[in-house]
Amino acid sequence: MKKFDVPTYFRSSIIASIKGIQKLRDPRKQDFSPTEIDLGKVILIIPRHFGFCYGVENAIEIAYKTIQENPNKRIFLLSEIIHNPHVNKDLNEMGIRFIQDNEGNQLIDWNEITKDDIVITPAFGTTKEIETKVSELGVDLKTHNTTCPFVEKVWNKATKLGNDDYTVVIHGKHEHEETKATFSHTNAATKAVIVKNIAEAQFLGDVIIGKKNKADFYTFFEDKFSVGFDPAIDLVKIGVVNQTTMLATETQEIAEYLRTRLIEKYGSDELNNHYADTRDTLCYATNDNQSATLKLLETGADLAFVIGGYNSSNTSHLFEILEAKFPSYFISSADSLIDNQTIHHYHLDQQKIKISHDYLPKKEPLRIIITSGASCPDSVVNEVISKLLSFLSIDEETFKNALEGLV
Repeated sequence: MKKFDVPTYFRSSIIASIKGIQKLRDPRKQDFSPTEIDLGKVILIIPRHFGFCYGVENAIEIAYKTIQENPNKRIFLLSEIIHNPHVNKDLNEMGIRFIQDNEGNQLIDWNEITKDDIVITPAFGTTKEIETKVSELGVDLKTHNTTCPFVEKVWNKATKLGNDDYTVVIHGKHEHEETKATFSHTNAATKAVIVKNIAEAQFLGDVIIGKKNKADFYTFFEDKFSVGFDPAIDLVKIGVVNQTTMLATETQEIAEYLRTRLIEKYGSDELNNHYADTRDTLCYATNDNQSATLKLLETGADLAFVIGGYNSSNTSHLFEILEAKFPSYFISSADSLIDNQTIHHYHLDQQKIKISHDYLPKKEPLRIIITSGASCPDSVVNEVISKLLSFLSIDEETFKNALEGLV
């Protein structure tokens, strides 16, 4: 795996030690069992995979290298480079300006951008329409493109499906930048429709087998399908691809469900003429992080902390997995931990910050899961651990000694 040049203040020697121990124990990434760090009063349960992924580190390296190499140029980002407030705030303070926000609202008028400026594409990629707009301004997007290679892999697969006359079903959140980009790139080759979850896939399945009609389709999937989409024609041959941060298990469930509907309509013998196997579009990092998180469900923990940006799709799915079994808290940083009684955490369903009290059970040993999303710096995870341990009167030296005992 390539080593990326990421600012040292996003790193953590302690988290690096934990990951090093895990790699030593499992060099081939075949064991998703977590690491348990016994500190007497508390046992920290750390998943096999968490934190920065390949695509995120690649994007950060390109962005900071661009700043270093172009001290006298104006530098813009099409939108947030990744969904993490610490990284985006740091880039902003270093002089980078964001052209749009996460919802696509314009923050800087396109007319302000000149051919002498640098424009960086975020890790999620961008739409063909924006690519064209920037190109018309005389700016070369390819030089400073941080689009994740695994996102581009999905685009390439969608294009191949289109070349073979398949319609692409995109498992994703239609308002998310990556899904918008995938939808746009897919439209250049074929028709597409976006489904968010298995319930929407089931509705689409009813359209395929004729239980629901065209009018039902157009109403239910409003703003989520290609211009000129005709369900009677464009759902005869389909392939499923995913927004790389969605639940991999749900993508597989959606693909399998639609496969059964096509068998129901056309028969098993004709399936190969109507359905494309697209399991190879799943992101390895999403798979690993989610598999490691599922393994945490077997640990008998008392509570869990999930650290990351509140608008991070991959982080929210890790939280959903853990929340189903444990009291779980979605936090952005150590600042969310007010003291050993009070915590500020994100309520995913209500999409707002909630204040909770007595979040740390009074028992020993207290078993705590700590994990983070693919866009969360290790340094932030380190700070959360340090603050929690300070609440429990456990010093850093005790923590380091416990780590040495794991080797």
